[in-house]
Amino acid sequence: MAVDDECKLKFLELKSKRNYRFIIFKIEEQQVIVEKVGSPDESYEDFTNSLPSNECRYAVFDFDFITDENCQKSKIFFIAWAPDTSKVRAKMVYASSKDRFKRELEGIQVELQATDPSEMSLDIVKARAL
Repeated sequence: MAVDDECKLKFLELKSKRNYRFIIFKIEEQQVIVEKVGSPDESYEDFTNSLPSNECRYAVFDFDFITDENCQKSKIFFIAWAPDTSKVRAKMVYASSKDRFKRELEGIQVELQATDPSEMSLDIVKARAL
C-alpha cells in the first residue's frame, strides 16, 4: 500500500504549524490519499460529521483540552474508522494497512478504533487524552 506524499505533508502541517484541526484519509487505487482537511476552528462534531457512515477511513484529529491541573494541552489522535455497515473487503484492506500507514505519521499520541460513532464520542476522546 503506497502513501501519497500529501498525507505526510498535511500531517506535518497539522503537527507543527497547527494549520488543521483534522485530516481524513481514504484508500483509493492501492494508495492512501487525503480526502478532507478541517480548518483549526472546526469542532469535533464537524470532524465526526465528515466521516462517511458506511465507508472506512483513517483520520487524525488534533484535540485540545485542559488537564485537571488547569494546563492547556493538545494530543494528536489517530482514528481508524470502520463502521459495521462498510464492506467486508474494505474493512480488511484498512485493517491490514493501518500499522504501515500509522508509521508514516510520526507524532501520533493516541489511537482509537471505532465501528460506531458511540465508540469515538467526545467523552471517550477526553478520557483517552487525560
